[in-house]
Amino acid sequence: MKFARSSSRKRMSTSRTWRSGPPLHAAAYLGNAEIMELLILSGARVNAKDNKWLTPLHRAVASCSEEAVSVLLKHSADVNARDKNWQTPLHVAAGNKAVRCAEALVPLLSNVNVADRAGRTALHHAAFSGHLEMVKLLLSRGANINALDKKDRRAIHWAAYMGQADVVRLLVVRGAEVDCKDKQGFTPLHAAASSGMAAVLHHLLGLGVPVNDVNSLGNSPLHVACYNGQNVVVHELLASGANVNQVNKQGITALHFAASTHQGALCQELLLANKAHVNPRSKDGKTPLHMAASHGRFSRAQSLIKNGAELDLEDKSGNSAVHLAARHGHQMVVAALIDHGAATAKRGSHGMFPLHLAALSGFSHCCRKLLPSGFDIDTPDDFGRTCLHAAAAGGNVECLNLLLNAGADFNRRDNFGRTPLHYAAANCNYHCVFALVGSGASVRELDKRGCSPLHYAAAGDAAGKCLEYLLRNDADPAVRDHHGFSPVHYASAYGHTLCLELIASETPLDVLMDTSGLELLSDSECSAPVSPLHLAAYHGHCGALEVLLSSLLEVDVRSPEGRTPLSLACSRGHQECVSLLLHHGATPMSRDYSHKRTAVHAAALNGYPECLRLLMSGNNQHTSVDVQDSNGQTPLMLAVLSGHTECVYSLLGQGASVAAKDRWGRTALHRGAVTGQKECVEALLQRGASVCVRDVRGRTPVHLAAACGRVGVLGVLLQAASSYHAPTQLTDNQGYTPLHWACYNGYDGCVELLLEHEAFRNIQGNSFSPLHCAVMNDNEGVAEMLLDSLGSAIVNTIDSKGRTPLHAAAFSDHVECVSLLLGHGAHGNTTDTHTRSTPLMMAAHNGQTNTVEVLVSSDKADLTLQDRDRNTALHLACGKGHETSALLILEKIHDRNLVNCTNAALQTPLHVAAKSGLTVVVQELLGKGASIQAVDENGYTPALACAPNRDVADCLALILSSMMPSSPMVTIATLPTTPRARTAVNHHHSSSSKHTDKGVVHAPPLSALRPRPPSQAGPPVLRGLGGRGAQRLGLRDILKRPRPLLPFNPRPMPG
Repeated sequence: MKFARSSSRKRMSTSRTWRSGPPLHAAAYLGNAEIMELLILSGARVNAKDNKWLTPLHRAVASCSEEAVSVLLKHSADVNARDKNWQTPLHVAAGNKAVRCAEALVPLLSNVNVADRAGRTALHHAAFSGHLEMVKLLLSRGANINALDKKDRRAIHWAAYMGQADVVRLLVVRGAEVDCKDKQGFTPLHAAASSGMAAVLHHLLGLGVPVNDVNSLGNSPLHVACYNGQNVVVHELLASGANVNQVNKQGITALHFAASTHQGALCQELLLANKAHVNPRSKDGKTPLHMAASHGRFSRAQSLIKNGAELDLEDKSGNSAVHLAARHGHQMVVAALIDHGAATAKRGSHGMFPLHLAALSGFSHCCRKLLPSGFDIDTPDDFGRTCLHAAAAGGNVECLNLLLNAGADFNRRDNFGRTPLHYAAANCNYHCVFALVGSGASVRELDKRGCSPLHYAAAGDAAGKCLEYLLRNDADPAVRDHHGFSPVHYASAYGHTLCLELIASETPLDVLMDTSGLELLSDSECSAPVSPLHLAAYHGHCGALEVLLSSLLEVDVRSPEGRTPLSLACSRGHQECVSLLLHHGATPMSRDYSHKRTAVHAAALNGYPECLRLLMSGNNQHTSVDVQDSNGQTPLMLAVLSGHTECVYSLLGQGASVAAKDRWGRTALHRGAVTGQKECVEALLQRGASVCVRDVRGRTPVHLAAACGRVGVLGVLLQAASSYHAPTQLTDNQGYTPLHWACYNGYDGCVELLLEHEAFRNIQGNSFSPLHCAVMNDNEGVAEMLLDSLGSAIVNTIDSKGRTPLHAAAFSDHVECVSLLLGHGAHGNTTDTHTRSTPLMMAAHNGQTNTVEVLVSSDKADLTLQDRDRNTALHLACGKGHETSALLILEKIHDRNLVNCTNAALQTPLHVAAKSGLTVVVQELLGKGASIQAVDENGYTPALACAPNRDVADCLALILSSMMPSSPMVTIATLPTTPRARTAVNHHHSSSSKHTDKGVVHAPPLSALRPRPPSQAGPPVLRGLGGRGAQRLGLRDILKRPRPLLPFNPRPMPG
């Protein structure tokens, strides 16, 4: 536990910096009342603040000068002034034992509990400093004894931590809580234990404070005392009954702390003397012996061993105490453990022995202790690595030589096929490389990736010493790994210029890379996917690039995707590399294979204007600035789409065309409108870009800005359109205006902006109006804005199919929009021209229960209206199995004739409900007088309509006819006899059989009972509310850009 003493230092800063303040501050600190009076009368500001925001009153109080304080108060000094730490003069007085100054200040204060930046009151500071008289004064003037600072610490916490026993006693007498906790769960007892204040601790224990109370981490005062090495406090706690084996949330006991901390030796002895368990294990499996070994506590390790500590217990990682001591280089602990019989041939984490860990960490003394342990030093760990591999990786040549002298196999391979020389080269351990090669290690051994030690040296050795030594010892710089990469590739990728120069001095790079580097892209198994030039250019290693360019002939070598080094350098913004490549003749106009993009495209797309300027500085600037990729996109379009304003200005300055179009007929201005890049749009407009240019779908940038909700860009475009007298009433190929698009997507800001222009207030274009669009997508706010701006007259606008906005809202089940339209006088009984459906019929057909409820409750819906097939709304709800909708409609029907109304197929709602299996609806219909004798065009009653198909209905009719011949439920209209009817009764009879045969009476012929092919029983689904050929509107279509740049298609509205 730590209670920062920094607060005291900050408080006392007033006494160290007074000389840097104004004269009045200095006089106040020195307590010279006469000079202060003179300065104030001469115009010195009594409340002036220095650079620490301290006033003269702060300074006077800090020096305990009562006379100076009196002068300042007489001249109305601000007693509530705060410094940068939010401390008032009272805080300073409390911390500096200025009791008389405090007595002068307190009567002028409205609150003595004002907190500083750390949340501490004057009482906190007085308790911290141990000023008993000041504490008494503050308490007598109403100081809150249990006030909390920002860490929830009280005055008693600070007094206990600082060992202010008298203050603690006073606070307890005045009612301070002795077992209170701060945010971390520390009590005053913890605080006293932390700092070793035995007197305070003894007093608190005498008050009955729980000795085993824990903080938020589960640490008791005994834990805290042992962690801080406070042996006197430990003795007091143990004498008071502290649980010596109590564990915290990590399973750690006080003995763990005592065994590991710097000053815990005496604490450990006290714990052991009080029968502390010697081998408790924490949650990570560590015992106190593990802790002592890890921290090198030799004497404590010996003491634990003498008290019965088990030597070979493993932690959760499998490490014993010997492993930990060896890893951290504690040779004396290692020796003690070995002397007492600890196993040195025991495997730890990843199957490593203690010798592995000592060698890897480079502790040669530990290696000497562990070597004579009698096990095979070539025994591998779980990854096949021997101790020599570990020593080579660790880099301590003394450890390496010890193992080599002990007979370690220097060509032993691990599971990855790597020898110790691979590890030494990878870690740039020159002396280890020297020793291994000198011992006969092969420099041409390849691991399972096909890498030699030279590959690893090229990748890691910036200084080049290891690589140079390997080259001198016959390492092959031309060998390639299984991916086709040579050491030249690795040195290029990591920018190791010196390594490249050393390789080139041994073998010219053009020879090494098959003269031109083109072999790198051949189909041979050892070919690399990219050349060293690509790697150096991509990573921006200009020095390595220069070495390569001085040796290789082909500058524009291509990757499998057709990218050149220049294109890669431009895409990453490496200006120096771009300049160097251009200087060596790289071609800016080389295109890749997939998107046909050049280096100019790459720089513009990724926003590197300096690279663009370098590319444009050649003689071919006018040719390259408007070069198009496979989609017809120019660098200017890509720069605008990515919002790189500087690149846009740079390209425009080089003469880039603002009128260029891609394969979809879209310009750079279209892209700026979609992405909302206002600065780019303004730059394009300044260069004469047309606001009215149309893409292949007839959409202008204004359409796209409105469709994407780019209010700022839309305003700029509309202003430009009015300035150039361009037509503002724009329609695309489907007749939609920008207002349509903004309403459909619900961008109220764009709608508001468009409605401010008179041209858009006159609804033109597609008859599927902006109001249709708004309610179709539940954009209630936009719809309300349209109605408020254009008036309620638009509420009954019809489209080309005779549908009103209410149709659209009902179809989509947007209840709020339905209510809004009805509130503005929408006609609820308007029928469309295609199916003659009303809004209620559409809602009933689609089961839009909420909309049905609103419409039938509004009393504007005529339930008697019939569609093209003479279905009422009730027919449609029943026909689609929408029980709730049907019940809502039935609730408003009180006319028996409407209940028995028939459609074109002579079906009543009871027929349809029965066929759909709507039990509750059937019950309601019967209750309202629905006829059970009504016969449809096939001669079926409602009972027969329940049959799942025609054949079942025929059979059911025959059975019912035989069982109840006089029942009206089976009355069937007499119709002409047909052969089909006869065979349905008796398939043995021929077509000439009579109805009566051998006394058997047959049912009337059933040909009329077979239903005709089903007619359209209800209105067709409202597919597309926007006119012919329209589609759903989706942002995916608006910004459909192939990687890394998209053509964008605003989603069409339903039509």
